[in-house]
Amino acid sequence: MISAIVMIKADVARIPEVAAEIVAIDGISEVYSVTGEIDLIAVARVARHEDFHTVIADQLNKVPGVLETSTHIAFRTYSDQDLEAGFALGLEDGD
Repeated sequence: MISAIVMIKADVARIPEVAAEIVAIDGISEVYSVTGEIDLIAVARVARHEDFHTVIADQLNKVPGVLETSTHIAFRTYSDQDLEAGFALGLEDGD
């Protein structure tokens, strides 16, 4: 899967409704309400780069209340599981 983080400026009067509509889009795995210059952060996960167009340009950007987006495609994903596996390399049972 290819991941992208989408920073979203939204109509502040509709943030809960905008977030609910975005998270219902196939290809969006999570939506966070955040503080700062943006209102929402969405995580998009798709099989092919071309699918970002459908998920973000054709659907997310057209949700009523979405004012502006900035999309950042991830080169590599790190997680706690990845880090734990990396630190375990070369260790044998009992060490």
